Amino acid sequence: MRVRPGTIVKGLCGTALLFLSGCNRHQSALSPFGDDAARIQVMTVVLVAGAVVIGIAVAALMVWAVRLPANRLTLVGGERFILIAGGIVPSAVLLALLIYSLPAMRPRDVSPGDLNVAVTGEQFWWRVRYEPPGATPLTDANEIRIPVGRTVRLRLLGGDVIHSFWIPGLAGKVDMIPGRENTLVVRATRPGVFRGQCTEFCGLSHALMAFDVVAMPPEAFDAWLAGQQAAPARAAAPGQALFAQHGCGGCHTIRGTEHAGTIGPDLTRMGARRSLGAGTLPPSEANIASFIRHPEHHKPGVRMPAFPHMPEREAMAIARYLKALR
Repeated sequence: MRVRPGTIVKGLCGTALLFLSGCNRHQSALSPFGDDAARIQVMTVVLVAGAVVIGIAVAALMVWAVRLPANRLTLVGGERFILIAGGIVPSAVLLALLIYSLPAMRPRDVSPGDLNVAVTGEQFWWRVRYEPPGATPLTDANEIRIPVGRTVRLRLLGGDVIHSFWIPGLAGKVDMIPGRENTLVVRATRPGVFRGQCTEFCGLSHALMAFDVVAMPPEAFDAWLAGQQAAPARAAAPGQALFAQHGCGGCHTIRGTEHAGTIGPDLTRMGARRSLGAGTLPPSEANIASFIRHPEHHKPGVRMPAFPHMPEREAMAIARYLKALR
């Protein structure tokens, strides 16, 4: 069966569009907002271009070999050709690629004054701890904020399962392994809200293990960090008593209150987050109330206790209380 060239071109274009449909501005290695991701992008372009050139050369060689008259190539000439095209040229190309890529493997320098952020990958959420030099550490969850133009050292730890930590537009992937600390040193180049993702199967709800990355101007980040380190003033709310009554404080912390649980995510800034359940749902009051009553419906396998017996009005009151926490 003969295949028309136009059909092949359409198929290749369709395949390319299918892959490109997964690219976007907030989670794409093709839209870098960090130095390391920009270098990876350049290396990718160079390697792809090199692969295309090699592919064209091999195709041209194949056409030449097919059209070569019989008995034109002698045994000695064939052996010489194999040595050059199959041994010397590939070795030289691989050596050149190694020399080109070695500088990108050098880790970025870190100074004592740089910000440390410890990120622990729990099975169903991300524990985030800011460790600014000379200041009190700050605990958060499911969101990472970094200052633009400054070096940040991410200390990556595994909680109870293995994760692969990846912020496509910022840097490469790094594994999070229980009992071991890995380090990723990054520097953002432009502000914005981006997305990170676990890219290694970590159990149930692996596909629902995302987090937001907020790159902020340095002055705005300093003001945010100082504001978060100050003791928050908490006004009494109807949902606060219900939060305590149903024992939510046994797992969750809300700074400025008596609730200091560490099993689940810190909820001190719950109302300021852009997602619920580590990127699972938009953080609307209705979604928060539904997550409280039936968390397993939204995040399969999650170990958060369900409260199906809780009246919906009480769940909504707690949701309003959490939504007001900033």
